[in-house]
Amino acid sequence: MGNIGAIILAAGESKRMKVPKMLLPFHGKTMLEKVIKNVLSSEVFHTLVVLGSNRDEILGSISHLPVTHCYNENYRNGMLSSVQCGFKNLPEGYDAVLVFPGDQPFIEPEVINLVIRSFRDTGKGIVIPVYGNKRGHPMLIGRRYREVIDNLDENVGLRSLAEIYKEDLLEVNTNSPGVLKDFDTEKDYQNETNK
Repeated sequence: MGNIGAIILAAGESKRMKVPKMLLPFHGKTMLEKVIKNVLSSEVFHTLVVLGSNRDEILGSISHLPVTHCYNENYRNGMLSSVQCGFKNLPEGYDAVLVFPGDQPFIEPEVINLVIRSFRDTGKGIVIPVYGNKRGHPMLIGRRYREVIDNLDENVGLRSLAEIYKEDLLEVNTNSPGVLKDFDTEKDYQNETNK
């Protein structure tokens, strides 16, 4: 139960934010850089960033980091299309994949490693961190679901995996609210950066 890959979703249009939120300044970096740094500080062996909207600007901001990327031509179809693009472009030789939204910079390396350890210890094919009885990110998905993901209905999305395959799901309690915290609006962002 060795190699764990990571897919970071950075393809969205940030419609509610009105500016590319992956490029917003965040603690001396861009938001996306912070997410990538957290992943690179964990036990993940390969990190892939899925690009879509604002591809060139975002790629320019992360070109100095040891990650690969792919371009989701169908990014306007929603998040599942980016997950599917990521799975298709990951290198061979991984046992599971962690899926990260690019706007969740508070997911700490310790939490990532806890999810990975839980997968290795139990062999469950779907592992989700939980805080305060709410499911968060990153979602870990075993390699055996690769074809299932490719055929999921985009109207239902990735979360349907956890409903369809309940017997293969493990929820891992954490003490980290960062697994829930994302930035959908400018107010969300301002509230955090003005602390």
